[in-house]
Amino acid sequence: MTSDDKAPRKITYREAVREAIREALQKDERVFLMGEDVGRYGGCFAVSKGLLAEFGPERIRDTPLSESGFVGAGIGAALGGMRPIVEVMTVNFSLLAADQIINNASLYLYMSGGQFNVPIVIRMATGGGRQLAAQHSRSLEGWYAHIPGIKVLSPATIEDARGMLWTALEDPDPVLIFENSGLYNMEGTLAPDAGPVDIDRAYVRREGKDLTILTHSASLFKSLDAAEILARQGIDVEVIDLRTLRPLDERTFLTSIARTHRALIVDEGWRSGGISAEIAARIMEGVFYELDAPVQRLCSVEAPMPYAKHMEDAVLPQTDKIVDLVRKMVGADG
Repeated sequence: MTSDDKAPRKITYREAVREAIREALQKDERVFLMGEDVGRYGGCFAVSKGLLAEFGPERIRDTPLSESGFVGAGIGAALGGMRPIVEVMTVNFSLLAADQIINNASLYLYMSGGQFNVPIVIRMATGGGRQLAAQHSRSLEGWYAHIPGIKVLSPATIEDARGMLWTALEDPDPVLIFENSGLYNMEGTLAPDAGPVDIDRAYVRREGKDLTILTHSASLFKSLDAAEILARQGIDVEVIDLRTLRPLDERTFLTSIARTHRALIVDEGWRSGGISAEIAARIMEGVFYELDAPVQRLCSVEAPMPYAKHMEDAVLPQTDKIVDLVRKMVGADG
C-alpha cells in the first residue's frame, strides 16, 4: 500500500454505491445485479455504469420492464441460495412489485415456520428535488417501514452509501435500500479503510443541548446546515441521522431527547400516516415527561410533487423552514 492508498478519497455518492456493488460481486460469486437498464445503459442514474463490461451478463442482468417479474425472480433466486441485488429504478415503480415485496418476500420466513429466509437486497431511488415530476419524486420509504419482515435502510452519507450494501447482503432477510436521487452527485471524503457499516444504529451527526432534530436521507444535510445557522444565533441543536427506518433505533433518539427536552422530526415524506407520525408516537410513549415543548414535524407539503423548480422547493422541507421552526420551539421568537 502506498501513502496515497492511505489517504482519504474524494468520491461521489453514486461512485460509493457502485464501489459497494463491485466489492459485493468480487467477494461472493452468488451476488448478481438485476434490473431495468442496469447493464448496457449503466443504470438510470449511472450507478452500475461499467459493471457489465467488468462482470459480464450473467452477473449484471438487464431485465424486461416488468417489476413484478424480476423482483419475483430475485426472490426465487434468494430462496435458491443466491444473493441478488435488485434495482427498481425509483420507488414509484416499486409499487408494481409491491405484491412481491409485501406479500412474498416479507412473509416467507413467517409462513414457512422459519424454514425459508429470503436474503434479497432491493435498491431504489427516492425523493424529490430534481424536477422529475410527480411520478418519479415520491418518498415512500415510510410506507415500507410499516411492513414486518423487511428492513428499510436510508443511507445519507458517502460512508453509508459505500458500507450498507454488504451488511444488507449478509442479512438473511429482505432489505430495501432507498437512495435519494438528489444525493447521487454529492461529493464527499471516504476513508481508505471504509467498508461495511452497521445497519442497526442511528448516529448523532451533530451534538447539541437545546433541541434534537431527527431526520434521514437528503434532509440530514439541510438539518445540519440549519443547525450551523442556529448555532450562530446561540441555539445548540443535536442532529440525529436515523439511517434505518425499520427497525428504528429508539434508544439513540430517546436518549438524546431526554437530554435536550425538545424534538423536531424532518422528513421528506408526507406528514399524514408517515414515518414522522410513528417516531412522534414513540417519543410520546418513551419520554413524554422529559419534554419541555410539543414534538413538531416538518414534512413535505401533502400534494403530488410539482415539476417547476420554485414549486418543488416550496413543497420540500428546506433549511430556512427548519431554522424558523426551531426558533419557535425554543422560544427565540419571543
